Amino acid sequence: MSAAWFCRWTEDSVLRDTDSDRRRSGELHETGTLRLPSRIHFGYGVRRQLRTILAEHGRRVFAVVDPFLAGSPEFVRLHDELIADGFTVEVHTEVLPELPVDSLTASGTVAASFSPDVVLAYGGGSALDAAKLIALLVAHGGPLGAYYGENKVPGPVLPIVAVPTTAGTGSEVTPVAVVSDPAQEMKIGISSPYLIPVAAVVDPELTLGAPASVTAFAGIDALVHALESYTAAVLPVDWSETLPVFTGHNLFAGHLALEAVRQIAPNLARAVADGGDREARAQVAYGSLLAGMSFGPSGTHLSHALQYPIGAITKTPHGLGTGLMIPYVLQACVPVIPLRLAAIDAALGGSESDPSIAAHDAVDRVAELCHTIGIPRGLADIGVAQDDLPRIAELALRSKRLVDMSPIGSHPQTLLTILEAAHAGDRTLIADPADRGRRTPGARS
Repeated sequence: MSAAWFCRWTEDSVLRDTDSDRRRSGELHETGTLRLPSRIHFGYGVRRQLRTILAEHGRRVFAVVDPFLAGSPEFVRLHDELIADGFTVEVHTEVLPELPVDSLTASGTVAASFSPDVVLAYGGGSALDAAKLIALLVAHGGPLGAYYGENKVPGPVLPIVAVPTTAGTGSEVTPVAVVSDPAQEMKIGISSPYLIPVAAVVDPELTLGAPASVTAFAGIDALVHALESYTAAVLPVDWSETLPVFTGHNLFAGHLALEAVRQIAPNLARAVADGGDREARAQVAYGSLLAGMSFGPSGTHLSHALQYPIGAITKTPHGLGTGLMIPYVLQACVPVIPLRLAAIDAALGGSESDPSIAAHDAVDRVAELCHTIGIPRGLADIGVAQDDLPRIAELALRSKRLVDMSPIGSHPQTLLTILEAAHAGDRTLIADPADRGRRTPGARS
């Protein structure tokens, strides 16, 4: 499909983000929504508060831990301190990559037999999501498929205390957990406010020394969370029956998202290059936390929707996929939400005063950061075949909670255009035709 057709379709068929009109009428950002843990602790050393926090919820702790962390000095110290304080602790390390639904069902059975008072989530995104779903299964039983989608969880789950050891997932403060289900051909989300942990303990010390690839993929995913939260669709406030889990671009989330961009963007490459850089690690961890606080209420959109089937096909990490796709998704957004992209450019350090130019500059800056930290430029580089693209677009449309937040709609041709550009590694395939000549030097991702 031609770039000209794409731009005509977005202009004619999608409710454009009329920021200037709304600002003049006083309607812009009228509403804000936040749902967060009761307690959020951030900073070097805050992990030492875990015993006190856990004790508020009981003495029987089911600890869901990444297997390679269970023997780490930091976790062993925590475990021994809990035992010495009279806690009963069951350490569960059956946390498989991408969280297959069958393994989670088995973990739920193990947890139920232990009868925990509280679930401790300790590790990366998989451990945190696993803990959420185990807490759900203990409280309400299975199967997990009964909870796919939004607002299917019938009530509170076991209390969850989340301790991330990577800076990226944001799961410690969000209402969503993602599983892999072969019957769905991709990862699928369970979204409910009941899945928000009661406490998040974010200690940058726990991220020191993480491998460069883990730092890069987790960190860029955090940046994508912020970027997609800020660029999410502006939705009408029509919550007469059920408050939706994700409410789109809004006042509170917008401020958090831009601050997350300011924290992550200048520090991520430093953290990747030097895992012991304490300042860079702290800033990325802080930005990741803010990004999670932002997208928890607002949602993310097309980079995530497209990554789910891409990840299923290529078996590549989630952050690699979202980081690869984000320049192409943002490029498609340029004709529709230039003012918001210009605000992102300013958060990235840009000084261009013309919003139409700044919007393009923002995409270029994001693409350059992705390249700097080792994110592949195109889908062909990770093994996606041209023939896979229509099926990827088709599967992505199943992720309703994600495509509904797209500021450019979710027409199948729109997704296919983005995928074709990403496969070729060339953003000019979806650029506004009026800008193609001017933007050619920086448009290849």
